[in-house]
Amino acid sequence: MKTLVTIGRGGTGKSSFVALMAKCLIESGQAPLLLVDADPDQNLAEMVGVDLKEAGKHTISELLVSTFIEQGGTTVGIPPSERIESKIWSSGLFESDHFDFLAVGTKWVEGCYCMPNAALKGALESLTKNYKYVLIDSPAGLEHLNRRITSKVNDIFDILDHSKKSFDHVERAHRIAQEVGMIFDNFYIVGGYRFPQELGSKAEATLKFKYLGKIACDEQLDEYVLVGKSLLTLPSENLAYASVKEIMKIAGYL
Repeated sequence: MKTLVTIGRGGTGKSSFVALMAKCLIESGQAPLLLVDADPDQNLAEMVGVDLKEAGKHTISELLVSTFIEQGGTTVGIPPSERIESKIWSSGLFESDHFDFLAVGTKWVEGCYCMPNAALKGALESLTKNYKYVLIDSPAGLEHLNRRITSKVNDIFDILDHSKKSFDHVERAHRIAQEVGMIFDNFYIVGGYRFPQELGSKAEATLKFKYLGKIACDEQLDEYVLVGKSLLTLPSENLAYASVKEIMKIAGYL
């Protein structure tokens, strides 16, 4: 099992990249996949054709609150991680033919959340063993990921736009990953759809991380996103999909 995490500032095409990575892996026969939306914006579900509410599923945050806060503590004899794992299986996991989907959600309560966080990490560690790849769409801060979901990943992809803030974000994210003790194999940078192709070599030289390429700007993808159509149904010759496929090849996944 390998865990791939995508981070970046808002608007860089982060969720689109995760959806297109999933399409690459599915079409190359590398299922089963687990997709985890850890971004508060929660865009990934729509981009892969998932409607949690319609499916009667809940976000992990909602399950944590109902299990550990509203119901108070844990049941005698049942470890917290096992209790929340059973809730995730029954009420949080959206299952399809080629991938399963979880959304972390945003409903966090004030006060100490140490026990639910620890329970969630333990449950996900057990649950993710069932998949070949786990793809996480994460917010910019890796400390959130480290605290609530996982402390060990394989590859981190930081999506760039053409701004100093984006370059600064890469350096900050890498520093935070080291400060919180997150274990990872590779930290890659990828140009978002607005990132100029000619800046790739400069980004690699400046930031000292491997630049894998850029996501092609594509009107068809924009149309799919606008109407809420799953990016998994994009044609194989789509420019954005082809560019992500090339990125995945360079990263060694295809």
